[in-house]
Amino acid sequence: MIKYFEVNKIFSITSKAPKYVLILFIVVLTIGLIESLIFSPEDYKQSHSVRIMYVHVPAAWITLGIFSSITFLSTIGYIFKIKNFFLISKSLAPSGLIFNIIALVTGAIWGKPTWGTWWAWDARITSMLILALFYVMYLLAWRIYQNDDKVYKVTSLITIIGIINVPIIKYSVDWWNTLHQPASINILSKSTIHSSMLFPLMIMTAAFALFSLLIFLMKYNTELIKIKNKGLDRL
Repeated sequence: MIKYFEVNKIFSITSKAPKYVLILFIVVLTIGLIESLIFSPEDYKQSHSVRIMYVHVPAAWITLGIFSSITFLSTIGYIFKIKNFFLISKSLAPSGLIFNIIALVTGAIWGKPTWGTWWAWDARITSMLILALFYVMYLLAWRIYQNDDKVYKVTSLITIIGIINVPIIKYSVDWWNTLHQPASINILSKSTIHSSMLFPLMIMTAAFALFSLLIFLMKYNTELIKIKNKGLDRL
């Protein structure tokens, strides 16, 4: 297992990547917005309010994916003492929290015309709020223990406990009576969403993934610069 990573070699790659990711993000986002706002049909029940889905759903997927990645990297990093994995996790967390907040806010906006209320203590909504709190605790732990090796243990513990909430978010609509409808997109079975809505949804998800990658690279490069300023050549 690789335990050390040369900062200069990593930075030489990651410092050049943001401009290319930004260009690709703008292109994909433009296509996604055109497909979502113009070519995608309105829903026969929810009318044009269904278009909030093209922001809400990808944001929820991204935030769940990022927290799962953070948990995996933190656990492996703690077991094998790979500090770079913790640095990657730390750099991923801000975009994960941003998309978590976007999912909660757009969910509230979507809920008003659909359910008649901005907020309900629905199982999925509540569990998403709990996930946001785990993100906040994770980032606060880095701020509190930033110069202490204890941060690796504390952040790993937070993610391990927090990951229990991810399957709860995913299966809450199946386990309990909730306001949310069951999943329309299934990997192992036939999806119930029409291709005219699925295509723009996938494009917007790709755009959000690129945006999260852009935020990650900016944060990660900042962390690498801090390490270089300390005179360290390896992680």
